[in-house]
Amino acid sequence: MAIVYVPTPLRRLTGGQARVEVEANTVGELIEKLDAQFPGVKARLLEADSGEIKRFINVFVNGEEIRSLQGVDTPLDENAEVSIIPAMAGGR
Repeated sequence: MAIVYVPTPLRRLTGGQARVEVEANTVGELIEKLDAQFPGVKARLLEADSGEIKRFINVFVNGEEIRSLQGVDTPLDENAEVSIIPAMAGGR
């Protein structure tokens, strides 16, 4: 099972859980299963029209950003660690 590290802004959807386990073969499947268990996750992570990760969200699998891999089609092994990192902006 993949371990998913949930960022603070999404924890209200996961009942406050910072870490959840999901059995999935790809990042896309993982997001679908997360959304089935915690409705609203998918809408916050994926572009509605393309199904790709939103540009201000970074997803890492075992420390590698998925845009440099296969995007949502990035395969997950049994012990994958998936980190969801929202971009930070602001200030002067």
